[in-house]
Amino acid sequence: MKQAFNEANKDLLISINGELIHRDQAGISPFDSVVQGGDAVWEGLRLYQGRIFKLDQHLERLKHSAQALAFTVIPSAAAITEEIRKTLIANSMTDGVHIRLTLTRGVKLTSGMDPRLNQSGPTLIVLAEFKPPVYGSAPIKLCTASIRRFSPDCMDPKIHHNNLIQSIMAKIEANAAGADDALMLDQRGFVAETNATHVFIVEAGVLRTSHCVACPEGITRATVLEICREHSLPHEVTDYSQAELYRADEVFCTGTMGELVPVSEVDGRPIGNGDRPVLEQLSAYFKERTKIQGTQLV
Repeated sequence: MKQAFNEANKDLLISINGELIHRDQAGISPFDSVVQGGDAVWEGLRLYQGRIFKLDQHLERLKHSAQALAFTVIPSAAAITEEIRKTLIANSMTDGVHIRLTLTRGVKLTSGMDPRLNQSGPTLIVLAEFKPPVYGSAPIKLCTASIRRFSPDCMDPKIHHNNLIQSIMAKIEANAAGADDALMLDQRGFVAETNATHVFIVEAGVLRTSHCVACPEGITRATVLEICREHSLPHEVTDYSQAELYRADEVFCTGTMGELVPVSEVDGRPIGNGDRPVLEQLSAYFKERTKIQGTQLV
């Protein structure tokens, strides 16, 4: 799966610390922490009919990640929301939009790792693009990467940071194998997530997904589990192995960028018989939520 350029995005205005700049002129300092060492946190948001789905939860996760990285200044949720609103209005955006929100530790006095060199406050970047769910509706293929996801004793995945080399290395392997994305295991050999999404399996009518031990606390993941609780759909959060995934009746991935997408094949093994009743039910419930829930911005 390779994203294509959308002509609707050729004249985007991007917000950098409150200033709206054309995409071709936008830039940040080479002394910014995100350039120096990936020292930043981020969120992906999606706009549905003028509403951002689960905005409060996304901004809370952004704050928690910044706190874990000991940012000395964190903009308020209200301030960030206003910058998002301004960016959407400036680009005449109301629907079918994905927003990449980045908060860096800011500009350093001189090159170096020491956070004490950051004395000018954080850098806030709001990048909104016209972008439908990136996988579309067709099933995707996965291959297992050799790169393992960190556990909390190495780097806590609950910190939604910008150092994404693990994911990029796994994606390189998927590209080389002709797969759409890479399945990633934790250090014990259990399924963690993909390079970009959370993974769910269905076996004998029971939905399963991994603990947040080697994967982040996904907003779409949490929404799926919320739907299961509200509609009394059998589900559990548990460790599961590749063998359990291979024999599953259904496998699908979740994330803000791609919503809910079916998986047809993992490591050359076909998944199920092509019927996906649980995913179809969950997708319908999810779609209804995006129509009626969210924070109205434009």
